[in-house]
Formats: sequence, structure tokens, C-alpha cells
Amino acid sequence: MGAKFLNPDGMSKPTGYTHVVEVSGTGRTIYIAGQLGLRADGSLGEDFRTQAEQAFKNLETAMAAVGGGLEHIVKVTYFLVDIGYLPVMREIRNHHFTKGPLPASTAVAITALALPSAVFEVEAIAFIPS
Repeated sequence: MGAKFLNPDGMSKPTGYTHVVEVSGTGRTIYIAGQLGLRADGSLGEDFRTQAEQAFKNLETAMAAVGGGLEHIVKVTYFLVDIGYLPVMREIRNHHFTKGPLPASTAVAITALALPSAVFEVEAIAFIPS
């Protein structure tokens, strides 16, 4: 019961994510809306690193609100306004995702986010076993 993380033979070796996550059994599925680098006061970080760090902290806060942690996240989608930020995003992600295998993930380069000065957003799906 719970989440099973798989990297099947015959697929490339992933760097920083898991190819397949199977969820079974009873528990709660949690959907976390896209998180920008917004602080609690509504202000936005000045640069990519600051925004990404805050967005991951927001994920941690969201998971704590439902009695979970980042280790319960099974899928994340990253949105970057410049794909050149990917190495910095991976560094920050690795600082936060320290328990268990990394979730399945997708990184998408986009032209803009909901706030004009936002440069990073992350959304997540989590499963917390009963």
C-alpha cells in the first residue's frame, strides 16, 4: 500500500526524477495548485533563485497543512520562463526533496506566468497512505 517508484529497464536512467510512480491502497490524494515564489505577505522574490526557493517552501507548507511532507509527493510539474534556469531549479529541488525517491516530474519552458514578474511555478500531486 502506498506509492511505488519505478525506473523500468529499457528506459533511460533518470536524473532527478522517477519515470513511473504507482499509487495503490487507501489513503488521500492531494492536489496542490501551482505555487509561485510568493511570500506570506504576497510579495514576490526578486530573482529566479529566490522565487524557486520560496515556491518549494510553499509546497512544504501546503503538505504540512494536510499532515504530510514532500516525501508524499508523487508528481510535480515545473514551469520556467527560461529553461536555462533548470540547473538552479534542480539544485534547489535536491535541497528540499531529501527523503525517499524523487517524484515523477515534468519541466516546461513557458513564455509567461500569471504574475508578470514571476519566473517559476511548481504544482504537485501527493498521496498520503491511511
